Amino acid sequence: MAETARDATDLVFRALASRPRREILRTLASAGSGGSGAGCCSPHDVCACTFSEQLGLSAATVSHHMSVLREAGLVTGRKDGLWVYYRIRLEALTTLLDVVSELCPGTADASASRSKECA
Repeated sequence: MAETARDATDLVFRALASRPRREILRTLASAGSGGSGAGCCSPHDVCACTFSEQLGLSAATVSHHMSVLREAGLVTGRKDGLWVYYRIRLEALTTLLDVVSELCPGTADASASRSKECA
């Protein structure tokens, strides 16, 4: 677990450094906004099997990516029978936007409008 806010931020950036994890987050964001979720999933949750199919990855590889995303606080998961269903944590993305806006002075207004869109 992250000990400080800086450690937590580092975990998020490490999680986002992987293309498959970014694709997983895009899929989860799409499901959360009413986009095209898989038939096996609720409107806001996506089954881990969906990521295996979409990304052509083994179940073990998807499990590893999901573990990294959970540790970074970007997703939550719930087990239902044999399957695990994941959901994006929008508040974590809003926090990430705030961190990025601190790195880019003058973008605070853009971050504020994006935060409203995520809520």
